[in-house]
Parts: sequence; C-alpha cells; structure tokens
Amino acid sequence: MSKKTFGPQTWLYVEPTVLVGAMVDGKPNFMAVAWAGIACGDPPMLSVALRHTRHTLKGVRKNYTFSVNIPSTDLVKETDYCGIVSGEKTDKVKDCNFKIFYGTLDTAPLIEQCPVNLECEVQQIINLGSHSFVIGKIVQTHVSENCLTDGQPDVNKIKPIIYNPRPLTGYSAAGKPVAIPFSVGRELTSK
Repeated sequence: MSKKTFGPQTWLYVEPTVLVGAMVDGKPNFMAVAWAGIACGDPPMLSVALRHTRHTLKGVRKNYTFSVNIPSTDLVKETDYCGIVSGEKTDKVKDCNFKIFYGTLDTAPLIEQCPVNLECEVQQIINLGSHSFVIGKIVQTHVSENCLTDGQPDVNKIKPIIYNPRPLTGYSAAGKPVAIPFSVGRELTSK
C-alpha cells in the first residue's frame, strides 16, 4: 500500500465536539472545542486546547475552573454557533436558550440540555504556541438519566457530535459498533 506524506498535521481521528464553559466577567460563557481528550485515568483528568484569544479562556484563567459539556446531535446548531460567535460580543446562553445549572464548582457553568457535563478544576495550563493546553481534574460528572442503560452512560442515547476535518468538513454522529473491546483481539491469541 502506498502512502502520501503531509508533514505535521493535527489529524487525530475522531475529534469529539464539546462545549467548554467558564464564568467570564460574572456571566456563563461557552465555546465549541474539537480538540479535547482524556489525559489521565487516576485521578480522572481531561484536556482541552484553547486559542489564546478566546473569550472563554479568560474565565478559565481567572477562576481555575471550567466545564466540559457533551452536546447531543440535537444541539448541533447551538454548538456550531458557540464556535463561530464570541461571547465578548453576545450572550450565547440567551441566544442558544441554554438552561444553566451549577454542581460542585460555582464558577463552572453547566448546560442542562447536554447529556453529559463534567466539572473540572485546572491542574495546569501550558502555552504550546497557537493554543493553551488546559489540563483539568474532573471533580464531578453529571449524566442525564434518559441517556443511561442499566445505570451507565449509553453513547447511542447521548448521541455525541463528532467533528470531521477536511475534505469532508462536517459534523457527524457516533457510528455503529464494529466489535467488542477487550475481546475481539483475543481472536489473534489462538493463531
């Protein structure tokens, strides 16, 4: 199989689309982020990459808290809006009709309509060039009860949004299962 080289690229597939929330100047604000991921299992931590100029980052830096809200595909329009409009110029909560609630952290606003909400305390912010790499310790997780199966989160009910970069730029839903993890690989041990 032949391969074509592209030089250094940020093509790690898939990219979940999340709404990062913070209190900025006394108001809840949210931005869409596709560069987010798990950073550690114990203690549970995640990371988000935010451009230095983003309004939400101002609140993250001030309060050292933030939220990661996982929107369903039902919120794709609102999620995209939060990525193209600055909270410095408009009230995204009002524009998107978000219902806000707070959990453990009073400076990490959460969106009720999102099936999963993670409250985070900043552990570290690293300047990596174009972005600040924010590492947050997850202090509480909220999951909508209608998105549970046998008491556990069900990705098919959560319906997270996946961002697809070029050439098929767009949003999509989580796909159908293709195998059972920690099991399908065992087929190779019999060879």
